[in-house]
Amino acid sequence: MNNNRRRNYRSRPQKSNFRRRVGSLNSNGSTGLNNNGNSNFNRNGSMNNIHNVEKTMQKFQQLAKDAQSNGDPVLAQNYLQHADHYLRRYNELNEKRDVSVEKIITEEKLNSKDDSLETNDSTEKELHSKTN
Repeated sequence: MNNNRRRNYRSRPQKSNFRRRVGSLNSNGSTGLNNNGNSNFNRNGSMNNIHNVEKTMQKFQQLAKDAQSNGDPVLAQNYLQHADHYLRRYNELNEKRDVSVEKIITEEKLNSKDDSLETNDSTEKELHSKTN
């Protein structure tokens, strides 16, 4: 046994209670060394769910009221800034939803017009074929 030989590094199992994600987040096979840390930010999609955003906004508004009543205006202002951020995100999601609803309604109207035109064309063809 050669005690002078250096051992290869083996990773130890993680001792904390956090779960480690198995597999790569990148599908192109890269090691992820160029990851800037933002890829996991929206993992649960909480910023895209309008109900979660609204609930979080209300939570920060309540925290601001509580901090103000406890006599801490700095903390209250901090919470109000957080609430303002979620209010802007809430308005953005509402706008996206409204645009998508308008788009769907417009597409349905166009489809119904196309269907009625096709029906009129087919009845005209039937009438024309019956007269000939």
